[in-house]
Amino acid sequence: MKLLVTGGAGFIGSHFIRYILNKYPDYQVVNMDALTYAGNLANLTSISDSERYTFVHADIRNQTRVDQVLFETSVDAVIHLAAESHVDRSIESPGKFVETNVLGTQNLLESARLHGVGTFVHISTDEVYGSLGGSGSFTEETPLAPNSPYAASKASSDLFVRSYYETYGMDTRITRCSNNYGPNQYPEKLIPLCISRAVQGLPVPLYGDGQNVRDWLHVYDHCSAIDAVLHHAKPGSVYNIGANNEWNNADLVKKILGILNVPTSQIVPVRDRLGHDRRYAIDASKLKQDLGWKPVYDFEDGLKETIEWFANQNTGKKVSHSRGH
Repeated sequence: MKLLVTGGAGFIGSHFIRYILNKYPDYQVVNMDALTYAGNLANLTSISDSERYTFVHADIRNQTRVDQVLFETSVDAVIHLAAESHVDRSIESPGKFVETNVLGTQNLLESARLHGVGTFVHISTDEVYGSLGGSGSFTEETPLAPNSPYAASKASSDLFVRSYYETYGMDTRITRCSNNYGPNQYPEKLIPLCISRAVQGLPVPLYGDGQNVRDWLHVYDHCSAIDAVLHHAKPGSVYNIGANNEWNNADLVKKILGILNVPTSQIVPVRDRLGHDRRYAIDASKLKQDLGWKPVYDFEDGLKETIEWFANQNTGKKVSHSRGH
């Protein structure tokens, strides 16, 4: 199989490309990335010389360029990860999120349709569902109720993907994942930001009262879920991906500082994010039952592995732990 991965130089995309090339020795991967601030080809150094890997510099907002890439590569499937994804940036510049996440996705869908791409897997987010109360979880039947410009742009792109299945009969599939963590993540996100600032002796910012809850999933487990959806899901399907691993931000930050032996006095409360969703939680039972997927990473081990990677990147500080799943 030959895959086109959009946004493959980013955090999740680079992990997914390495995952696929390692697992399937007869697969080829084309990485199409615009190399924005969050894209880094150094994430792919270990496979950059592989004959089964090709990098194409292209922006999904450019319909002509996207069409050219789809025509020239003749791929069997598209794994669409390219997106503007940081909520704070969407609050500051919502138009950029419409251009990339909505119009860019539609450009890609149209080119994939015209060039007969077999399968289109769209990687979305649990944020399209909005905010939960103190109990319950998002299922695939939960109504879309996005509360940030980022979430609204992803919900819009989800609906375009759905429309290409319903209108044109394209084999589209949508995944909605909880918060990812792991090595190589861009340091504007909570876990790498906390680690990098902590090891440098800088203040560690914490939004509001710190009681916002997120469900954390290791990026490897996200990749294995995408793999399962690509190979085994039905056209038109939607799958939630999560690990039943809820943490409020305050407890998570304190846990990270504890592993690093950094005092909690470095935590500095900051003004809360506008429209900050209170809680996300994913019910991934459909994915587990239909496709036999399950996460393999233990959060304690995965978090320590991630802390060690970022600590080494920032200061060379070592965090000893025994890795396990």
